[in-house]
Amino acid sequence: MSATAITTVVTMMETLPEALQIQVVEHLREYLADLQDEWQWDNSFQQTQSSLGAAARQAKQERAAGLATPMDYERL
Repeated sequence: MSATAITTVVTMMETLPEALQIQVVEHLREYLADLQDEWQWDNSFQQTQSSLGAAARQAKQERAAGLATPMDYERL
């Protein structure tokens, strides 16, 4: 975030009563934590994209060859 954007947010926050400032800070903490979590998931999926594609191709080949078996959902 640029210094200008941070200054703008701080200026906006300073106009609020202290109780509302605390609420905004808590909301921002939760929002930033959610963004971080999403970023980590996206990063994980990007790193495993080729492996997932290879596993899907192998599963399709096994199914076409008659080697696939129905999933036993009781074993999950």
